[in-house]
Amino acid sequence: MWESFMVAFNAVAPFLILQGIGFLAVRTKVTDREFMNRLNSLNYKLFFPFLMFNNIYGAKPENMPSLKLILFGALSVILLVVLLMVIVPKIVKENPRRGVIIQGIFRSNFVIYGIPLTTFVFGTEKASVCGMMVLIMVTIFNVSSVVVLEFFREGGKVNWKTLLPGIAKNPLLQGCLAGLVFYLLQIRLPVFIATPVSSLAGLATTLALVVLGANLRFEELKKNSGVVTRVLLIRLVLLPLLMVPVGYLIGLRGVELFLVLMIFGTPVAAASYPMAQNMGGDGQLAGQLVFVSTVASLGTIFLFIFTMSRMGLL
Repeated sequence: MWESFMVAFNAVAPFLILQGIGFLAVRTKVTDREFMNRLNSLNYKLFFPFLMFNNIYGAKPENMPSLKLILFGALSVILLVVLLMVIVPKIVKENPRRGVIIQGIFRSNFVIYGIPLTTFVFGTEKASVCGMMVLIMVTIFNVSSVVVLEFFREGGKVNWKTLLPGIAKNPLLQGCLAGLVFYLLQIRLPVFIATPVSSLAGLATTLALVVLGANLRFEELKKNSGVVTRVLLIRLVLLPLLMVPVGYLIGLRGVELFLVLMIFGTPVAAASYPMAQNMGGDGQLAGQLVFVSTVASLGTIFLFIFTMSRMGLL
């Protein structure tokens, strides 16, 4: 029980520390929000594309997940996005918030949490199954996020003349596409290029979390507390409570059932914050969803891992 808690804590704590560093940097006047916003734009346009490329380029083809898991993970997220794009606009009236709320519900931090938690619970050998699911899910999450945010930036109407070019020009999708081409054609980068690519990729999440902390306004968090609470109840509690049993009913077991929990039960992706802020979404709300979900997931991930363990599902 204690070990399960420490795994969840060790996954969450670095995120909170990095956000705390950004928060203190602004409060102690080491930097200011104007500089941090410029840094956020640089991160989104330069470092995140390298991260997307590296996640896909570095995936290893051995230990492929089952076709059942691939189809279930991919189709369930796509169906969830479609449902949210129908339901959320009926409840939320502001376009900048609509895209952020939809992204906050469907887009998890599976990329960051999945491999370390899978390694702890099942060992290094099974972590490669998670690595291949990362390749699939990071592509779906990013394509879906760009479509959703671009759609609501255009006022919630399908204007193909602006929507399609906006999607095609998105730096994260360009990084995904380049990574997919290199992966499928098995093009390997020479070491002198692969090393700086990996270094640039490593900066993206760290910078996103520091900038997020710098731009946190707790007075705004109080104003958005109702929305944040409802979105995160769906993200961290209702989705895993629904999707893990469905995964079990269709025959997923062991590490593959655990990966369903990782896809639907981990906190809101750190990348959703710079993406929202740079694509006309409500940046404050996006940042709050990342921050609060990261803190709350310390309890929810532990409870789900502990419960699944006691039920003999892991």
